[in-house]
Amino acid sequence: MPTLLLDLKFAFRQLRKSPGFTATAVLMLAFGIGATTAIFSIVEGVLLRSLPFPDSDRLVVLADRLQGADVGGNGEAGVTVPDIRAYTHDTHSFASLGGYQYAGFELSGNGDPAQVNATRMTGGVFPALGVAPLLGRVYTQQEDDQSQAVVVLSYSTWQSRFHGDAKILGTKILLDRKPYLVIGVMPRNFEFPLTSGHLNRVELWVPMSFRPDELVPGASANWSYQMVGRLKSGVTPSQAQSDAERVAQDIMRGYPSFMTSLHISSVVRPLQEETIEQARPLVRTLFFAVAIVLLIACANLAGLLLVRAIRRQREVAVRLALGARAAALLRQAILESLILSVLGGLLGIVLAAVALSVGKSLLPESLPRISEISLNWVVVSFALLLAVVTGFVCGLAPAFAALHTNVNETLKEGGRSGSAGGGHARLRSALVVAEIAIALILLTASGLLLRSFDKMRSVDLGFQPEHTATAAYSLPQKQYSTQPAVDTFNKELLLRLRQAPGAQAVGLTSFLPASGNNNNQAFVPEGYVPKKGENMSLATSAIVMGDYFRAMKIPLLRGRYLTEADNANAQLVLVVNRKLAEHYWPNQDSIGKRLRIGTPEMQTPWLTIVGEIADVKLGSPDEPTKEQYYLSVDQIEKAFGTLAQPATDLNGNGGYIVLRSALPPEQMENVLRATARSIDLQLALTQVQTMQQNVSDTEAPRRFNTAIITAFAAAAVLLAVLGIYSVIAFSVASRVQEMAIRMALGSQRSGIIRLILISGARLAAIGCAIGLLGAAAASGLLRSFLFGVSPFDPVVLTMAAVAVLLLALVASALPATRAASIDPMQSLRGE
Repeated sequence: MPTLLLDLKFAFRQLRKSPGFTATAVLMLAFGIGATTAIFSIVEGVLLRSLPFPDSDRLVVLADRLQGADVGGNGEAGVTVPDIRAYTHDTHSFASLGGYQYAGFELSGNGDPAQVNATRMTGGVFPALGVAPLLGRVYTQQEDDQSQAVVVLSYSTWQSRFHGDAKILGTKILLDRKPYLVIGVMPRNFEFPLTSGHLNRVELWVPMSFRPDELVPGASANWSYQMVGRLKSGVTPSQAQSDAERVAQDIMRGYPSFMTSLHISSVVRPLQEETIEQARPLVRTLFFAVAIVLLIACANLAGLLLVRAIRRQREVAVRLALGARAAALLRQAILESLILSVLGGLLGIVLAAVALSVGKSLLPESLPRISEISLNWVVVSFALLLAVVTGFVCGLAPAFAALHTNVNETLKEGGRSGSAGGGHARLRSALVVAEIAIALILLTASGLLLRSFDKMRSVDLGFQPEHTATAAYSLPQKQYSTQPAVDTFNKELLLRLRQAPGAQAVGLTSFLPASGNNNNQAFVPEGYVPKKGENMSLATSAIVMGDYFRAMKIPLLRGRYLTEADNANAQLVLVVNRKLAEHYWPNQDSIGKRLRIGTPEMQTPWLTIVGEIADVKLGSPDEPTKEQYYLSVDQIEKAFGTLAQPATDLNGNGGYIVLRSALPPEQMENVLRATARSIDLQLALTQVQTMQQNVSDTEAPRRFNTAIITAFAAAAVLLAVLGIYSVIAFSVASRVQEMAIRMALGSQRSGIIRLILISGARLAAIGCAIGLLGAAAASGLLRSFLFGVSPFDPVVLTMAAVAVLLLALVASALPATRAASIDPMQSLRGE
């Protein structure tokens, strides 16, 4: 121990003698370790950390896979109301199992009315999650079955909307203007469902209490519900899936006649997997990118330490000549490296904390569990361990290089200049080549993502988002309980908005482009014979009212738009997009063709196509275009034939308002709010923003990927350029005598510059060649993030390589200029 303390004192004294070297090394490592720590906090919070529920490894999701139907995503279609009832009562593998569905409510009775995100859950969900409330209790299955109007609040809602009122239990709030009794408040960190991003967090939970319209036979084909359960001790997901599959067979035997062609299979998988599956590729890529930056920083540190070892060759030679043990010198060299890395790690943790506090809100909405990302003890331990490993590894090569010092040769010839041997020079050059290769991989990835983003921005959206304001609305069922009441509100809203200053067109829709929502409606095209093994015919359907198509400026390719004349007493008609028309009636005029909603067994009327419009991007511009059709709200009940339930159905009681104006759309946002309030004083609009903002939101994940990878690429290239500069500068400094002799023998200064530039370019060329091979090897990791661009795009690969070569020449230019400006006589006299 005394020896170690003496070595530490000696190492600190040596580092204090070189403040420039110490500061450079610490800052470089702080950047690399800080960036890696910040990204690892995302990896740990999103991918590695267990879900915030007791024994979370026993939590699973249960869903149906609808055979012969391409529903997108992972192929899971959710579950239906009959599924929830059957799986809950007839499976034996679950300690608790329940169903849930996202919902939205107008919250009033305490301050200004607001639209809030909520979840309807059966009584089995809370017991399955196993989290006790902070205050009060959760509701029971009996309360759910009896349709009790009770509500459990989230901690944030309790704090923000009710000011943390300790007497909140037993009070009543209005949800859709119906009184609900507050019976509980969940803990601060409780969140379910574990939705992605910041914006869609659930604020309260209410009993599922299936409505009459959810229990009719027609609702059996509605797969818009989800299920979560807790496995019994000792039961595996595969055993639970076999159990659920048995129940699924019973469910199908009970299908109504119009669903006999449908076949389902059960899927049971861990809730953890369900939560992170979409985020996993992005997080892995980020960690890969930041690891590259750290590798380059480590290579630079190793290079700096190697240069420092070369300059201290005389000191090492003297100590060895006086009897110093090689092990002691090795220990001191590694201690110096460890001190630098630990200091860099501590500063890196501070930088990571700052980066997270500033950048957490900028993370894309596709990431789940953002609120759980933090610098906890796991992340800090990782950072410190990373610092120690980095210091140890980076210190090994310079330490062993120093120990291989030839004592006699160094004391005779190298004493004054500390010149480098061939082995040292090759090691430094190899480090720089590795830096360039690694930086080029990241720079290539950045270029590919930038091209992908540019390609995405140039995609035809099928509508014009400029000069358009949008808002979401939902009419409370207590006040708008009949179709005439809903129709009266919608018609009055359209009338008043048309009279607004600058208004050009206004419409209502159940499905807004670029909203990220999704639905799949089965239909039967007349005269179409499906190919063997072809999936069920599915399309995204939207209900529209007013001048929706003109408000969105969706191009009309054939026929006409839907109008107010397409009412309940007129011929049943619809408008389809180009993709649907070309799929089912290729090389034909789609106008006059017919289709009907549902499966072949369902008794629904034929609808005549009166218009064909351009393909509209429903989500992000880089997502595949889907087949679409549009119906008038006045014809919905008749279009669904025997599936409709006129006594309980409400059409048009929620959706989106679209207003095109000659004025800036930002000015029309207040017009939308004021107009809705002028009809219904308590009605709160949500998602009030411009259509351009909607489109921008869908582009955010790709924009984030591109920006973060580009930032890391810029940092990697900068570090690599600094590495080239340091190697060339040190090479020039150690070859001053050689340069002086060359100039004394008649060599021109331009020749000296050319000699050094060629030396730098040679290193860069070798690094680029290796880097291009590395970029090709890493293409598989990047392929899923590209759009319209090949991972082997020759333009990007060429530009990245040329950019690195040019930067290498620039980095070599300053040392070359210095070498050419030396005075040969003075240099030779000094030697």
